[in-house]
Amino acid sequence: MISHFLKLEWKQFFRSSSFSKSIGAKILIGFFGLYFTVCFLLIGIGAYWILKKQFPEQDPLVLVNSFLMYVIVADLIFRYLMQKLPVMNIKPLLVLPIQKSKIVHFILTKSSCSFFNILGLFFYVPFSVVLITQGYNLAGILGWLASMILIIQSVNFFNFLVNKNNSVLVGLLLLLIFGYFIQYFNWFDLPGFIGKGFDAVYQSPILSLLFLVMLIGLYMVNFKQLRNEVYLDALISEQTKEINSADLSFLEKLGDLGPFIKNDLRLIWRNKRTKSSVWMIAMGLLYGLFFYPNPMYADMEFIYVLVGIFSTGTLLINFGQFIPAWDSGYFNMLMSQNFKYERYLKSKFTIMAISVVALFVLGIPYIYFGWKVLLVHFAAMIYNLGVNTHVILLGGTFNRKRINLDEKAAFNFQGTGAVQWIIGIPLMILPMAIFGLINWLIGFEIATATIAVMGFIGIALHKKFMAAITKKYITNKYVMIHAFKQEN
Repeated sequence: MISHFLKLEWKQFFRSSSFSKSIGAKILIGFFGLYFTVCFLLIGIGAYWILKKQFPEQDPLVLVNSFLMYVIVADLIFRYLMQKLPVMNIKPLLVLPIQKSKIVHFILTKSSCSFFNILGLFFYVPFSVVLITQGYNLAGILGWLASMILIIQSVNFFNFLVNKNNSVLVGLLLLLIFGYFIQYFNWFDLPGFIGKGFDAVYQSPILSLLFLVMLIGLYMVNFKQLRNEVYLDALISEQTKEINSADLSFLEKLGDLGPFIKNDLRLIWRNKRTKSSVWMIAMGLLYGLFFYPNPMYADMEFIYVLVGIFSTGTLLINFGQFIPAWDSGYFNMLMSQNFKYERYLKSKFTIMAISVVALFVLGIPYIYFGWKVLLVHFAAMIYNLGVNTHVILLGGTFNRKRINLDEKAAFNFQGTGAVQWIIGIPLMILPMAIFGLINWLIGFEIATATIAVMGFIGIALHKKFMAAITKKYITNKYVMIHAFKQEN
């Protein structure tokens, strides 16, 4: 029966209408997968000697064990954001004489073969082989490696249980931050304490059976949960949910823009794909911490522009580049309503503009790294308001791909076309190049002023830009309606 399910999956994959579409995106995903695989393999092979060189007085295995808490929690967060849970069209199977338990077992087994489960092995397996060649106890290393494999699979099934629970994601982030700070301030070495547990596994390989028990427990919980849902009436029954709606009545003061903005805010918060834009705000605000504390970037002042544009334009970029594809599910109905297209686009512009200013204000603490950083961030904010908002809206006239709002954004290239890649040139590369060139030829102040002036010019010409963009949208309206009707 398992082989029959595999044949059905194989046929479904190649006969799918989306198989021949987005070939470029599939190749890109494959390239990234190969890249990470090679990186993990090289790190796994060289980790022993790297750690031995950097920390000659410490055992490399003990060092790795002391960081496993961070690795496991980070893996959980990464899977929550990135991993797509396996799906299977079970409706046709439910009317056939096939045991429902076999269907559930196949779905769970299929998840065990996920790329996310295999990727970690490219580090643990070569690292274990190197340890064995260096004289470590064979039984201890095999027990440790078995524990790592069992933990990877346990994380996979735990992700099944928490995948739809945002509070779990917040809890994992807090645990990661809590573990870092209590170690940083020397209150308690939580990662080291957990690391000693893995040291004990090496000393007594029989302890790896505890992780086997954990894996079996998680598997059975998932099996019981999915088994109770494999019924036709469960698929077609109506679900009653209590919806807690935020009070957005204050937006009515914006006149005819209010209803559009309220609908967009609800769309952003209520759907998986758009909600990722909200989570990206935190990443955008902290983006500068990857560059500014690093002495290597101290003299690369053009990096300030990249950080400034991204940190103040996180929502602008992540939400704006898919206008109007966010509304693709009901775009034909929307276009049949009696309203001015300019109002529709202005509401999008208003959301993006407010987010740019708000993110700049929240990023003011970056002045800690110097007044130059805050000055460039201010210029980047003006550039986002005057140039990038209009570039994003203009790029939307070329969007022709429908978006499913219920799918996660990570590794999801649905709705992504050539426009989303090309638009990065005026968004980031162009201002970085102009700033870098003027900064090199003349000076920092003139380069910063140039970026700001470009933004002010865009703000001054806002009405003319919006009129031209609106005309372009109206011209392409029926082409978009037809394109959004097509299934991906």
